[in-house]
Parts: sequence; C-alpha cells; structure tokens
Amino acid sequence: MNHPKAKQKLISLAVAGACAAIVFPAHAQDQVQNPAQAQVQDNGVAPVATPYDSAAPGAVQQVKVTGLRQSLASSLNLKRNSDGIVDGIVAEDIGKFPDTNLAESLQRISGVSIDRSIGEGSKVTVRGIGPDYNMVLLNGRQMPTSNLGDLNGRAFDFANLASEAISQLQVYKTSRAETPTGGIGATINVVTARPLDKLGTWSSIGVKAVHDTTNNNLPGDVKASKSTTPEFSGIYSTTSADGKWGLGISASYQERNLGYNQASVSSGWKGPFRGDENNWGTIPATGAVNRPQGSTLYEVPQNLNYSFSGVKRQRTNGQLTLQFAPVKDLVTTLDYTYSENKIQTKRNDVSAWFNFGPSTSTWTNGPVAAPLVYTEQISPATSDIAMGGGDFATKTQNKSLGFNAQWRANADLKLEFDAHRSTAESKADSPLGSFNTLGTASFSRGDTSADFSHDFPVLSIAGADFARAPQQVTGSNFQNGYMKGEVDQAQVKGRLRMLESSNLNFGLGATEVKNRSALSNNQSDTWGGATKASDYPSSLFHPATVRGYFDQIDGSGNPNLFNNFYTFNFNEVRQVAASATGKPQLYTAKTTFDQDQRTTEKSKYLYLQFNTDWDTAMPMHTAIGLRYEKTDVLSTALVPAANSISWGSQNEFSVNFGAPTFTTLGGKYNNLLPSIDWDMDVRPDMKVRASYGETIGRPRYDQIAGGQILDSLARVEGGTGHQGNPALKPVKSKNFDLSFEWYYAKQSFASVNAFYKDLDNFAGQSQFLATPFNLHTPVGGTFWNEALARGCGNADTTCIRNYIFRNHAGAPGVVRGADDANGNATGTITGQQSDPIANFRITTSSNQKKASLNGLEFNLQHMFGNSGFGLQANYTYVHSGLRYDNTSIGEQFALPGLSNSYNLVGIYENDKWSVRTAWNWRGEFLASTFDSAGPNPVYVEAYGQLDVNIGYNVTDRLTLQFEGMNLTDSITRTHGRTKQMVEYATQNGPRYMVGARYKF
Repeated sequence: MNHPKAKQKLISLAVAGACAAIVFPAHAQDQVQNPAQAQVQDNGVAPVATPYDSAAPGAVQQVKVTGLRQSLASSLNLKRNSDGIVDGIVAEDIGKFPDTNLAESLQRISGVSIDRSIGEGSKVTVRGIGPDYNMVLLNGRQMPTSNLGDLNGRAFDFANLASEAISQLQVYKTSRAETPTGGIGATINVVTARPLDKLGTWSSIGVKAVHDTTNNNLPGDVKASKSTTPEFSGIYSTTSADGKWGLGISASYQERNLGYNQASVSSGWKGPFRGDENNWGTIPATGAVNRPQGSTLYEVPQNLNYSFSGVKRQRTNGQLTLQFAPVKDLVTTLDYTYSENKIQTKRNDVSAWFNFGPSTSTWTNGPVAAPLVYTEQISPATSDIAMGGGDFATKTQNKSLGFNAQWRANADLKLEFDAHRSTAESKADSPLGSFNTLGTASFSRGDTSADFSHDFPVLSIAGADFARAPQQVTGSNFQNGYMKGEVDQAQVKGRLRMLESSNLNFGLGATEVKNRSALSNNQSDTWGGATKASDYPSSLFHPATVRGYFDQIDGSGNPNLFNNFYTFNFNEVRQVAASATGKPQLYTAKTTFDQDQRTTEKSKYLYLQFNTDWDTAMPMHTAIGLRYEKTDVLSTALVPAANSISWGSQNEFSVNFGAPTFTTLGGKYNNLLPSIDWDMDVRPDMKVRASYGETIGRPRYDQIAGGQILDSLARVEGGTGHQGNPALKPVKSKNFDLSFEWYYAKQSFASVNAFYKDLDNFAGQSQFLATPFNLHTPVGGTFWNEALARGCGNADTTCIRNYIFRNHAGAPGVVRGADDANGNATGTITGQQSDPIANFRITTSSNQKKASLNGLEFNLQHMFGNSGFGLQANYTYVHSGLRYDNTSIGEQFALPGLSNSYNLVGIYENDKWSVRTAWNWRGEFLASTFDSAGPNPVYVEAYGQLDVNIGYNVTDRLTLQFEGMNLTDSITRTHGRTKQMVEYATQNGPRYMVGARYKF
C-alpha cells in the first residue's frame, strides 16, 4: 500500500488554508511562508490543528490569492480535498472578505439560507435545519450565543462579527468524530488570520461610506439625522526575521443608520374556529357574506398595527494574536477576540384593537377561510385609536481568550493542546431599559375595518376626531433584558501516522457551557387613560401620514386607508407622563429581575478516527470514527410567585406577583456517535462520496430551564406561561449523504449531493392547561354573573365593568376610580376566594417527536476561459413529510425552516475591474408553529434580493469599491394559515457603500 493522495494534485491544496483549516490557516499571501511553521505542518503528516484536517499529507505549496476568481478556486479546492461534504468561502486578499456580512456570504453556499434582521443577514438555516441546531466555531472553538431578541436560543448571530479579519468560512455538512457536537444542519468554522502563516510585515486599511436609503423613509421623530455613515477597518501583521514570533492586530468600526416600516397583526390571529360551531359570536349570521360554514376553519385579527422604526447601529470588532515558536517543532498561539454591537431603535406606531363585538365581513373560501374585509360596529365613536412609541437600546459584547500549543513530537506523531474562555453578553444600553414602550390614544374611534385583500392590510376608521378627543398617555411598559453565554473548553488532540497511508486521529476534552437569561417587566396597565388628556400639550404630538411609508407594498394606495396619525418624541412624553402621574418609578426599568434562568451543561468527550488511503484502481479514501460524549445539565430558575389577578381595563387582566423564589432541576444524557466517510476518484477529474454520521442538537435553553413562569397579562379566557424540562434529551440525527463531483476545468466544477436526515427526540412545543398558584379570576364570578343577568352581553366587558363598579364599589376586591372621558368607570376588580380559579395555558417541551427530511443540492461553477467572466449557480431542494396542517386545530409539530433556495452569481474580473452580481432567493418556509395568539403557523413568504459589488484597482495597492444591497427594493412578508392572514409586511429599501482599501 502506498500513499497516492500525498503526491498527486497538490496544486489544489495550496490555497490559504483550503486544505481543511489547520490550526494556523494559511492566509492569502504574497510573501514567503514561515519555515518553522512549514516544518510543523509538513513531513508527510497533516497538522493536528482543528477537527478539520482533511487535506492529504505532503508538502503544501502556497498560491497568491488576490481576487474573486482565485477566491472561488480556493473554495473549490476546500470542497474537493476534504473528507465528507464541505463547502466554504475564502478571502480574496488581505482584509478583503467577499461580503461585509458573514451571513450574507454563507447564503451563497448551497443548502444555506439566512434569516434577516434590520435588513442584514443574521442567522443561518442549513439543509432545512434551523439556526438553533447549527454549531458555530471560531478557529475550531465552540462559541457562546447571546441575543435579547431570542433570550433563550442557541442560534449564533453573525451580525455581531465584521468580516475584515476573516480569512475563511467553512461549512461542514457531514459529521466526523473530530467535529464538536451540536450541529445537525452543519458545523460552521470561522477562521481568522495568523501572523506566522508568512514572514514579514503586511497590513491594509479600509474606509467606507454607507448610505442607507431606508433612513429617509421615516417620520421625523424616529429618523436619524444622517443617512450616510462611516466604516473603518485595518489589519496589521508582523513577524521576526527568523520566524520565531509574530504579532497580528485587526480592528474595525462600523456605523449604520436605517429604518423599516411594518404593517402587522402583531398580536396574532384569534382562532381557529369551526364554521358550524359559532359559539364565539364574532360572525353574526346576518352580518357576514359567504360566512364560513360546516368544518371550514376561520380566524379573526386581534389588532392591526402600522409601525415605523428608526435604527442606529455601531459595531466594533478587534483581534490581537501573539505567536511564539521557540523551536521549529513547537508553535504556541495566544489570541484575544472582541466584538461589540450596539443597536438603538426609536419607534412610533398607530393601531386599532378589535373588541369582537357586532361585525360585518366577507370571506375567502375554505377549507381555511380568511376575512377579506372585517368590520366592527362601534357606537358611539369612543374606542381608542392607539398611537404608541418605543425606545429600545441594547448592547452585545463577545469576548474570547484562547491559547493553543502545537507540537510535533516526532516524524509520525503530532500533539495539540487548546483552551479558551469565551463569553457573549447582551444587555440594556440605556438607563430606561432594553425594551420600552408608551401607549397613547385618542378615544374617538368608531366603526373599524381591516381589508386583507392585498399584500398590504388596510385599516379604516370612522369618526376619528383628535380635536374632540386629544391624545393622551394610556399605558406603559419598561423591560430590562439580560442574557449571557459562557464557554470554557479544554481539549487535547493528536495525530499518529500509521503505515504509509494511514493515520489515527484521537482526542479528549471537556466543555462547560453556561447560559443566563433574565428579564424584568415594569408595566402600567392603565390603557384606559393614565392621566387626563389636558396634561399633554398638543405641541408634543406631530401630524404624519401612513401611506407614503409603504409605497412598495401592493394595496397601500387604497383610498380607504386611515392615513392620519401623530408621532411623538418618546422621552419628552415619558417625562410629562411621569410628572402628571407623580409616579416616575413607573417610567423606567426596574433594577431587579423578575425572571432569571440559569443553566450549566458540563460535557466530557473522547474520540478516535482512522483515516486511510487505498491504492486501488480507482484511488479511495476512508475515514472511520467514533465519538463518545457525556453531558450533565443543571438548571436553576427564579420563579415569580403569583398571588392574584386584577381586572384593570376592558380586556386585560394583570397577574400580580409577590417575592420570587429559585427552583433547581437537573438532567443528564450520553451519546455514542459513529461516522464513516468514503470517497473515490472515478478518474482524475471526477469524485464520488458517501457518508454516514450521527449527530446531536442540544435543546434550546428555554426548553431546559427549570421553573414555571406565568406571563404578566391575562385575558378573559385565562392566562399563559411557560416552563422548561432540564431532563430533555438532545435531538439525534442519523445522516446519510451521497455526492458526485466533476472538476472539469481548473476553476470550474459541477456537483450534485443527495442527503437524508432521520431525526429523533425532537422537542416540539406543546401546551397544557394548569391552575398554578390557584389564582382566582373575576371572570365568571358572582359580580360578573350578576351583570350578565342584568342584561350585559357575555362579550361586552365594558358593560360588565360599569355594572360592577356602579353597584359594588367598595366591595372586597372592587376599587373604583374616576369615570373616563367617555363616561365609563375605571378601576380594578380583583378575583376573590369565591370566584373561579383561572386556567393558564402553559407551554413546555418534551421528547415525543420524530421527523425526517431529504434533499438535493446542485452546484455549478464555471469560468469562461481567460475572458474574465464566470458564473456560480446552485439550487437546493429540501423536503419533509412532517409539515404543518393548516386545516387542523390545536398544537402541532412541524419542522420550521424547510425551504428551497437558489443562488445565481455572475462575475467579471481583469487587472483593473472586479464585478460580482448576485441574486439570492429563498422559498416560503414555516418559521414557527405559534404566533402571538397561540398555536397558529407563521410562514415567511418567498424572498429574493439582488446585490452588486464592483471593485477597481487604481494601483496594486489601492482599490476602490462600490456595493449595492437589495437593489430590487424587495419587501418581506409573513402570514398565517392563508396569505390573507398577514402577520408582518415589512418595507426596507436599498443601501449603497463606496469605499477604498489600501494595502501596505
């Protein structure tokens, strides 16, 4: 047996770490490689670096990487020379990654789709597996996660990382024993440059001006003062002449001012209900055209909201790397990585809440019927036209300190030790809190309609009179969110060469992952009016119109649109409200947390992997591995102890809490995970692969958090809450892959990959009814029933409240306030011992679900000779029989994230010009099985976006650049069971960047 792969086709292995990500990835370079570093990497044995050492052994040449074509060639070679199915993106040059956003780079890889936030890519779905089940590494190390938008998730937010210091992105779609667990869809390794990758001193700096058109399409109270903002970046590396030490520094700072406008049914759709039941009473038989009948399901909107959000973001990244090689067989690395992402958001909105009283409506046909036009009769015109404001400020910091030592003990044995401590922390960046809202209203709303016949839902309001009923503050909510993830990891790895063409990879390690998520909520439930309208000067409120902010969404030109509303400066109105009420403590965040969940996962693991090259007629390579891992889970939660329910306004019931207490629960699990990779060279330019591997995806933190937490706001029908299950086992996936690859030209290839995943222990959401703390509710109590007997309708909560206040004021639990401007009584009615016990719908998780999915990936990369033109195209098809049934009532389990996608990228490059045009498309997919109202699906509609990148080389050192993002001005839209059941319709807009980069 000889070693065929060690000596053939090695030109393709030479690209900047494309040989499967050694611990010191070879960055794009134009100087001589460090001889000491080369000695550690060479001598016939591939380096022991990260788990991603799939390159054939042998001397590694270095290729100058300077442009798009070479970047694509490098990515091709990464794919070609790895075990299993691997794709990646390699930097074009020093400090020049192809995209400014890493997630937007990843979406160009077949099978990878992205979720967008504030117009940028943030999280990734791979092969239909959502963001929580993809593992993200930084230089082979597990990274913690933190995101206040998802307090308990595991999804990594790529928006926190700038791209300037990144040399490679590697996407490992099949598993190996060496690979850390946690990535069912994929393991994504983010690789940064190392100074000892080459001798000498080199650096580059870059500047950009970013113009975001979305900032111009906003009301003045939320709009930033400037739409053009700066970006700066720099990278510097130097080594000693003898190659024994190296220093690398990179830093970047980016500002962006943007906006987005949303039309939404933000509180979800109420239902579904069957047409033949009609026991809810929202569709009177005399008021509905083509009223849903029989088994047809229908739903009605809870509210309709138009919001306008202005966002400022500042992102700072930096990395310091120190390397020392005291002898040629030992290289040590100490590195520190820092990132900070600050986001400030100002929002104004206008909305109407439906009361589910007398109505008229027209409907689509079944089996699921949606309202085309839904109108509620409100007389007199005294309901609220809500005009709210928000002020949000958050900060996320990521820090990682790591040490690595790589030692070649002898010609056949290499050993490596690696340890790091990494944290990710998200918190409020304002003394007011992280998420703060004020509700204001004019109580002059009459008949109210919602038209869902087009993409844009149209709100119509009759009787609005802001002069008769001036705007006043109603309720408020100030939240303080906190999340922190910590990873402490130590691992020892080795590679032993056996015979001429085999090696044994082995390793063991321990990882401790901590997660803490906490939240305080300071809510004033005075939605009927916190103070008098006369307390608020009219100068606080500024007239605005709705229509112009949604001009790209079909239907916004409807003449029936309620077009006039008022915006305001959040802090000015907050200060007036605090003064008018005499309770300033209500208008800032609390300093203590109401909810506090803490989870610790301690894992120990070891693995063996045997790699062999086979000198057969068609050369083959196999990698057979086994990984054992044991995890202990400990979860502690601060549980607010509820003590009563108070009815404070027409349709809102406050759950009141006493002193919270901590509860602790635990769990444990272990897994034995085999993997097999096989590939064969059918001929020098053709390769076939087959892989089998078992992987796990750990549950979300809210799924394993101990303690039962009730939501602070209940409704007539009861309350809601959630609890975790620390004994939950991870999802286990058996993965099968088969691929054919044809490398028919130097920089061109075509491939087709088939994959199948069999998922077990999937933790889907489920709900059950409970009566925690035995809380009594006024609904159905003595006073409530007495009001019904005296003529109030069961759904007429205004009548019921007026009756109780006017006939039982001062009775136990009944505290009457002054009548409001419409003559309705205000105050609170608290449940008493004689009243019914409230039901709460508790959401939890359990290992009861199974699923499978399969798919195909098609890839083409073609360079048209020496013309400078090139093309990339890929298409991914994903299928699973486990889909959401829109015609079924109740909780369901379905796989979120499944969607087909394709990418089409055209490039042109010569000595002066570099042009790339990319169209990225993702099909409709299920985002969630719950909306804000309960067990209802949320679908994200198909979305495509056109981006352009143009570079011009003024000299060998100076490059000018232009980028245009979302040039098609695409909108995003989500809906429920039918397209008419809109959840969110969002208008964004294009953004443009011009810049320059100088390489020293």
